Amino acid sequence: MLQVNGGMYRVLSEQDLARIHQAALTVLARTGIQVGSEPFLTILSDVGCKVKKDGRVTIPPEVVAEALEKVPNRVVLYGRGEVPPLDLEGRRVHLGTGGAAVNILDLDSGEVRDPTLADLGDIAWLVENLENIHFLLRPVVARDVPSEILDINKFYTCLANTNKHVMASASSPETAQEVIELTGMIAGGEEALRDRPIISFVTSWMISPLKLDLESAAVLLTVVKSGLPVALSSAPVTGSTAPATLAGLLVQVHAEELSGIVLTQAIRAGAPVLYGPVPAAADMRTMNYLGGAIESALLNAACVQLGGLIDVPTYSDAGLTDSKLPDIQAGYEKAANIILVAMAGGNYIHHSAGMLESMLTVAYEQFVIDNDINGMALRALQGITVDEDTLATEVIERVGPGGNYLTQRHTLDHIRGDEYYLPTTADRRSRTAWEQAGGVDARERAREIVREILARERPALIPPEVDAQIRARFDIIAPITNAK
Repeated sequence: MLQVNGGMYRVLSEQDLARIHQAALTVLARTGIQVGSEPFLTILSDVGCKVKKDGRVTIPPEVVAEALEKVPNRVVLYGRGEVPPLDLEGRRVHLGTGGAAVNILDLDSGEVRDPTLADLGDIAWLVENLENIHFLLRPVVARDVPSEILDINKFYTCLANTNKHVMASASSPETAQEVIELTGMIAGGEEALRDRPIISFVTSWMISPLKLDLESAAVLLTVVKSGLPVALSSAPVTGSTAPATLAGLLVQVHAEELSGIVLTQAIRAGAPVLYGPVPAAADMRTMNYLGGAIESALLNAACVQLGGLIDVPTYSDAGLTDSKLPDIQAGYEKAANIILVAMAGGNYIHHSAGMLESMLTVAYEQFVIDNDINGMALRALQGITVDEDTLATEVIERVGPGGNYLTQRHTLDHIRGDEYYLPTTADRRSRTAWEQAGGVDARERAREIVREILARERPALIPPEVDAQIRARFDIIAPITNAK
């Protein structure tokens, strides 16, 4: 995996950042958040927050400052095998899947249908084989699995089909604990899992504006106590659950995220969390959510800067599109969003692969196309290396005026290295050569790549003896991986 840094795109000035941060502190001190229930009222009261009779809690600036002293400024998410860890700090950029899509485009017919657990496993295997998708955040809801066993089966299926880091939500504290136990069996124990977390959780703990979601907060409590990393996802939308102005939304979502940091550090000082605002714009004519809007990219890039201001690793959103198909609209919306948020330096950028129709649909071929968009974005962040070798003055002298560089060893060395990104779905041949090869478009080329990857034999990523123990302990309905 190519390690690259962003940070060259700054949509907010230092003065802008300071004003937004101060405004968010004012919101927390004056307006506060609606909590309304134990144990969260007591947890917050014990660290100096002020609890009102109606269940609203205000948070003084000094309480926020104390929490920011405790929260880690680096979180490392691990994979298994030879997969390099995701080192989330500074402006290091990682791109991956996201969402909880309830539709999938069938690979053969192109028709919309319900996703299944088999689809989730196949997508995980795709991610395992696509180098510019760095992690797997569960992208579909397996609609053929009963809700009471969905959490355990989705985590199992992801872990059985990719070595890359897995993140997902849990629907209850009980299922979160089951997932932790299951993953501990794979990792060599829960202590080993805490030391090298191969899974993490995302919780939609906040209902914008400024209201604690008690069910998700209960899951958050369990995860934080376990010591595993958690992304604090807050998703306000302009004009409906946040102010219509982009700056106003940033004030609100930053306040929400700061309150989450206060809560998690009150539960367990030093708890590894990701600053996770995922704001979006709305079409003010219809109030439709706009995943692919350029304003959504601006908001997420700004949130990366706000996370940097408080020195907490960021969980960001980029790569959604409002298109229903892998078409031109999907391409330009995804590319614009991914490159801007990556250039801002988002540490963990989810939704960067596979999604269509905002977060409602995925397509197999879109994962492959987006792998190339991610690859181009990562290459852009890599920049241009300037050193004695790349300046090539000796080669220029050797070739001389009117010469040719094609046979030079220097040329061969660099066209085989990291100097150029070579996309798998783009066609760069002449029209004649393209027509002679069948004249297929990028979508069909991506489908061919999907079929080739899915046909590969899958290794046993969960050892058979561990798999047997898991199946004896939990209601796993996913088939055993067709492995040796």
